[in-house]
Amino acid sequence: MGATSGAVWGRAEQQDFRGRVRGTLLGAAIGDALGAPVDSLDLDAIRTAHGPEGLTDLAPGQGRRGTVSHHTQLTLFTVDGLIRAQVRRDTGAWHPPTDLHRAYLRWAATQRDWGPDERRAEDGWLAREEWLYARRGPTRALLLGLGNDVMGTLERPKNPGEAGPEAVARSAPFGLLVGWEPQLVVQLALECAAQTHGHPVAVLSAGAYAVIVHALARGESLDGAVQSTLALLTARPGHEPVTTALQRALGAVRQGLPSPARVAELAGEGMADGLLSAAVYCALVGEDVRHGLCLAVNQPGPSAAAGTLTGGLLGALHGETALPPAWLPDLEGRPTILELADDFALEMTQGPALHTPAGSAPGWLARYPRA
Repeated sequence: MGATSGAVWGRAEQQDFRGRVRGTLLGAAIGDALGAPVDSLDLDAIRTAHGPEGLTDLAPGQGRRGTVSHHTQLTLFTVDGLIRAQVRRDTGAWHPPTDLHRAYLRWAATQRDWGPDERRAEDGWLAREEWLYARRGPTRALLLGLGNDVMGTLERPKNPGEAGPEAVARSAPFGLLVGWEPQLVVQLALECAAQTHGHPVAVLSAGAYAVIVHALARGESLDGAVQSTLALLTARPGHEPVTTALQRALGAVRQGLPSPARVAELAGEGMADGLLSAAVYCALVGEDVRHGLCLAVNQPGPSAAAGTLTGGLLGALHGETALPPAWLPDLEGRPTILELADDFALEMTQGPALHTPAGSAPGWLARYPRA
């Protein structure tokens, strides 16, 4: 895996980047929280429960409004793993997929343990957040893929027949590596997807989503980001289902007013490529972030994943100030998400001031141990 480029960060660039990081993580979490209570309900059931327009506001789930699913949990551990990879680079060890796998194993421990184990100093701060120990519908593929210490690889992936959207839904943070070349972003997302979802459609969809976010975080338009992603993916064997799905999303924009039927058609059977297509479409046609997210979740497939993907795109595109303000106070884990987002932005823009092979800020290494 290659190194990041040495970007020069002025104050305005740092502020813009932090806003997009916050927007991406908060947007994905809001979309997850919006969709989770109606996950896999058909449209009639959603309308029966929430009115003729379907779900238009956060609804109670897991006991209260604004609770998130495993998609948000894993997205946060993705961010944690990326920061830890940068910190560990000082030691001469530079293999981000391994650091991400360790982060995902820390998430897997939250699904087994009653709560944080303070004796595990190597856990860092995120794994000590008690709210992350709630079990929020993790799929069998996730639990099996991370059920032991063996890391899936592209050559020997875990769950090679699994094409669900879960690996895509945790992949937005890879796109926030704005100092990396797009090809490296794709490669890292592919390698980390294979740790739980080995089907080529799931792997390539994760890479596509990550590099779309990457282009958005660099200031491109969404249409331009999808076009550049299509050009990048065509060099990959087996790309056709994913590139076709992205092309269908672009084509659907010109087919009349947005509707739940069109979203459901794009989402198909709820696999990774269909959810990616639906999310891109909803982000393209949404009048604002709220409209795009509501469009994404009012369909009979995996609404939490659709909301997560759409929210990540819109957050990367517009930044945190475009998110629906009335939904933010109810969002579960918002302080943690903001703290982690700011740490990620700090690491990516000011890493050398935080840690070097010769010396490091003790507080930073306590938060993100090199172990």
